[in-house]
This record gives sequence, structure tokens and C-alpha cells, in this order.
Amino acid sequence: MSDVLPPESPSADLRAESAPSPWQLATLESMRIDDWLAIAPDGTLTIFSGKVELGTGVQTALAQMVAEELDLPLASVRVVMGDTARTPNEGLTTGSQTVRTFWNGARLAAAAARQALVAMAAERLEAPIADLSVADGAVASVEDARRRVTYAELIGGKRFDVPVPAKTPVKSASAYLLVGASARRLDLIAKFSGMPSFVHDVRLPGMLHARVVRPPSPGATLDALDESSVADISNVRVVRLRNFVAVVAEREEQAVRAARQLRVTWRETPSLPAFETLYETIRQQPATDEIAREQGDVDAAWNDAATVVSASYFQPFQAHATMGPSCAVARFDDAGVTVWCQSQGVFALRNALAQLLELPVERVRVIFQEGAGCYGHTGSDDAAADAAVLAREMNAPVRVQWSREDEFAWEPKSPAMVMEARAGVDAQGRLIAWDYGVWTPPHVGRPTGMAPQGRDLLVGQLLQGVSQPQPRAHVGGGRNAPTDYTMPNARVTVHWLASSPLRISSFRSLGAFANVFANESLMDEAALAARVDPVTFRLRHLDDPRARDVLEAAARQAGWGEPLPHGVGRGVAFARYENTEAYAAAVADVHVDPASGVVRVRRIVVAHDCGLIINPDGVRNQIEGNAIQAASRALKEEVRFDSTRITSLDWESYPILTFSETPDVECVLLDRPDQPPMGAGEATTTVIAPAIANAIAHGAGIRLRQIPFTPARVRQALAEMGSTAGDAVGK
Repeated sequence: MSDVLPPESPSADLRAESAPSPWQLATLESMRIDDWLAIAPDGTLTIFSGKVELGTGVQTALAQMVAEELDLPLASVRVVMGDTARTPNEGLTTGSQTVRTFWNGARLAAAAARQALVAMAAERLEAPIADLSVADGAVASVEDARRRVTYAELIGGKRFDVPVPAKTPVKSASAYLLVGASARRLDLIAKFSGMPSFVHDVRLPGMLHARVVRPPSPGATLDALDESSVADISNVRVVRLRNFVAVVAEREEQAVRAARQLRVTWRETPSLPAFETLYETIRQQPATDEIAREQGDVDAAWNDAATVVSASYFQPFQAHATMGPSCAVARFDDAGVTVWCQSQGVFALRNALAQLLELPVERVRVIFQEGAGCYGHTGSDDAAADAAVLAREMNAPVRVQWSREDEFAWEPKSPAMVMEARAGVDAQGRLIAWDYGVWTPPHVGRPTGMAPQGRDLLVGQLLQGVSQPQPRAHVGGGRNAPTDYTMPNARVTVHWLASSPLRISSFRSLGAFANVFANESLMDEAALAARVDPVTFRLRHLDDPRARDVLEAAARQAGWGEPLPHGVGRGVAFARYENTEAYAAAVADVHVDPASGVVRVRRIVVAHDCGLIINPDGVRNQIEGNAIQAASRALKEEVRFDSTRITSLDWESYPILTFSETPDVECVLLDRPDQPPMGAGEATTTVIAPAIANAIAHGAGIRLRQIPFTPARVRQALAEMGSTAGDAVGK
């Protein structure tokens, strides 16, 4: 089968001529219009972005922003994302920063292009700029519409060859036609119609299929390998490079069979803590303390508190659990290596692959191709490295696809965390003291090219006989540890752990998921102790009008205060993501079955403020996906392990929310056309687990402080509450 990737257009080649230095992050100050976009002779606009589409709809949002500034129909826009040879280096696609990056980058480049095109048209039409208007990719005289010239006629197939001015005039929000309107996603038609869309679909001439035969546990070393065990499978080659073992075949089913059949003996060493005492182990580890917030005199304030509430909360290791396992394709030729994969950071991965393969960075090209869901640092970068190493060994294009077991065992996990919090409330029902501590390792362990010999990639570790390096930078675990509530005395301490028993890295919202769960659970516990309605209690401590608006909007839409069906509890939670980004509030309606302990989330209402909304339908998609995934994490997801290895290796041992268990999700969008846009990819994730926990407390009278809220934990909490707990459900 021939290469299924789309051909590179003339405009793409035009862009490549003016590419900036590949080692530098793109900035408007260092770049020219041609670095961001190009217009082909047929009038098609190609946008070049170092950010990538991970299923969040940002490709469509980018096209809307650029088409808006250039007054082009959306159908004439093409988007190239994440190609180290063709796109600017815009860093990682993370942190809900993509839309903000587009707003301050590609949109301004498009505005500069419009300005340049109007100036060209003024010269061509011999008319003052003030007498010209722009519409549908053409510039025309206001007085005589027949006097017009298209963008293609002005510059089609040529370069602008001008920088983006420092102060580029842009459209006012009142003039928007595309921005703020729901648009059909550019990527969906191909997916719905079965056209090649994912990295799993990539096929190259002469391509071979490979499966990596993984060690059973981290740190295991290879003792013996019996190649004769796969001798009955035709056209199979076994590759052994120290502790890295793979099978390569002409057909995929041959590789799958060979990987299962190959007899390999490994030496393992028990190194993991007891699963049952994980949180005690975390709490007792040495830590480097960082004061994330300190105001007032917390220690003295307890003396004035009428009520003091304290609690500990626990977040387990969790898996990304993408529906399709990681996959990548690599090809070696005289120019170097080209890799197709679903990396969130193609430039960082390129640097790591250069280290791994001992190649100059100029000889490594990484091309983003969508995969089946991506919520942080999955196995995608490692699959890319597997494919690159095997393509070099085989001197042929190689496709590597991980198995389900590979994905669960070897992709980086969201770190386990412990949170301890204490709140003091005065006699008037106001918070006067807040002391919060979180024990967490760093959350970012992505390959960057800084580790020698590619040791931040799994294959690099196997080739070098070393273990996974621990993340070093103190990033992620303290995210949203400080709250956005106003109180006179507050202290937030992040206890940074030096290591983690399991391989860890970024997962959607990083530490914010656990920190907001703890903070918003404690807010509810404090409200209950003060005998104040939970929504009223929160509003009492919110000064930011936008924060108040989202909380009130969620409560209003949910019917806060209205009677509930028998057995249903209702809970609320609020957060501003990273304390600087989008605002979200959620209300969850939850039923707890006292006999089985099963928690059923029936309805979730989310109010959301991410500033100016580019694509309302896209934002709703994000909110709905966030809510469902976060509910799954809250109710079911927990990575289990024994003394040597992860044991959650399939959908039975690592269950996720099923279709029949999916709650109804309602979205309230608070559009702010006068404010810059913010990302919508993670804010909702943070408020779902605490809203569910608070609803369980309201409906069943039990407080669950350990995620996930499994039936066993519910039954245990009900039993501990006493023999009357079952009768209390729903009353």
C-alpha cells in the first residue's frame, strides 16, 4: 500500500523556504508572515502551527481565527500542524495554552498578512487604502465592487517576505463573523467516512510491522532468549539490543503472533512498595518543601476559630487509558530518519531521538499524526523511539504498535498524591484560617533531548541498561494547591518528593485534579460544620466577579435548592484552572445504592468561562469530554501493582466508565468577547470529582476522601457510619 499521508502542497514548500532556526521557540519578534501561513495560486490558505490536534478541536479554532482576520471562507483553509521540517517551534501542546498561543501568534500573523494584502491591492487598483474593503479572499473598491483583486492574484505562490509588525491592528470583536460561531470540525469528515486519519493508518511502501517484547517489570534484565521458539512463523526476525527485544515481520498478524510466542527469560527484582500502604509510604518519604502561598498568621488564627475541620485526601496512580494503544511509523534514508507519531511535542521529541540515535538534530524529522486520544504524556513518544530504532536496524520503514498490556504497563502514570488540609471558620461562618499541604512528585517527565543517549525514552533505558530517570523540575504537583477564595490567613505547602515507585509524567490537569478535589471537599466540610449552604459559603469567599458568575450560573442551571428525587444527593465545586486560566463550576446529581455501594452520577451541570469563545460547539465538546473522563477517574480508575509490577493490564483490572454509566452533561457557556480567549481543555476536569464527592456526602451522609469512589469504599464508609446509615440515604 502506498503512503497514505496527504501530499505536501506548493504552499507548504513555500513555507519551508523561510523556516526559522529549529532550535528556537517561535516568537512574533523573530518570525515573518511566511513562517505562519502561505497562499497558494488557487487561493487556498495553508496555516503552519507547531501546536497539534489532540482531539480537542484546536485545528478548527485556529482556522477560524486566521480565516476571520483574513476574511476568508473556512472551507479554503488548510492546516499543517506539528512537523519539525515545516512548522514553527511552538513548544508543547499542553496546559490548555494552545488557543492562547494561536491568539497571540497565528492570528496576529494573519492580521499582518491582511494589512500587507490591502497595501498590495491599493497599488494594483490605484486606490487609497481607505477606499478598499475585504471579503471572501478578495480586496475591492468600496465605490465600485467590480474593481477587485483576489489574494491569489496578489500573492498566490509567492512569499510575503515581511515580518509581523510589533503592533498589528486586528479586528474588533463586534466585526467577527467566524470567531464566536460554531463551526464544523475540519477533521471529522475524514474520520466519519473511514478515510486515513490516524497514525495507525499510516502505510509506507515496503513497510514492516514490529512488536516490542517488553520486560515484565521496570528494572528487569534479560537472561535468555530462544529465537527457535518463533521458527515456525515465516518472515520473522528477532531483534535483540541489550534489554530491548522486538520481533519484525512483513505482516502485522505475524508480528503479533511472534511477540506472544517468543520465549524470553527475565530476571526481576521486587522494588515496589506494598499497594495497601502506598499513601503511608508517600507521606513518610523525604521531601523538599515549597511555600506556594502564605498570608496572615495561620498559626495564631486557630485561636479565633469557632469550628476547625481537618482531613486527609488521597489520589491514586491513574492511567491515560486511551482507547487505541500507541503507534508510530519510522523511515530511515540518506536524509536521516522521519517519524510519524502522536507526540505533544514534536520538536522536543526530535531532540530526544537525535540523542538516542546519535544523529545531528537536522537529520531527524518528526511529523505529528493524530492518535486515539491523548490526555498528557502517553506512550506515543516511546512508540516513536521504538520505531526509529527498529527502522535503523532493518534498513526499512517500520510500524510499531503497542498492545493493550504494553500501554497499561509502560505508559507514564498520573502520580499518586496525599493532601492534608485544615480549615478554621469563625462564629459568623467565614473562613479565617486555611492550612494545606500536598505530598507529590514532579508531574513532568517528557523526553526533551536533555538526557544523554535518549535515556528519557523507554528504548534508551533498555539499550543502556538503566532505569527510568525521575522528573526533576518541581512542576505540576502544586497546580491549584492554592485556592481562589479570599480569607485573611492561609498557607499552602508543596512537599516535593524526589521519586515515585511507578513511572510518572503529565496527565490531564496534572496535580490540579487532586488538589481541587481536596480543596473543594474541605470547603464543603467547612460549610457543613458552619451550617451554611455550600454555594452560599463559596460565594461568601469569592471576590472575583467572573468566579461568582460561573458558580451562580451552574447553581441556577442545576436548580440548586430545589427538591431532589429520593436517594439523590447534589454537590458543587468551583475552581479557576491554575488560578489564572479558565473558570469552571460543576454541580453533580448522584445516587448511591446502599446495598451494593454503587455510585451512579445521573447529571452534571458545568458553567464555564474561558474568555472569548472561538467555537461554542468545540467548547461544549471539551466540557462534555472532560466531565465524562473525570467522572470515570473519580468512580473507577486506580492503577494496582504488586511488589514487582503493575497488575492493572486490561479493561477488567482497570475499568473505565461505560456508555450506560455516562451521566447527562449540561453546559452553560459564559462568553466574554471583551476578554482574550483561554484554553478549555482542562478546567472542567478539576471540578468533577469534588462535586461527586460532595453529592455523595449530601445524599448518603458519608464523606469519601480517597479516589476512586468504588462500591467497596462506599460500603465500608456506610458500615463505619453505623447501622442507621442505610436509612439515611436520600433523607
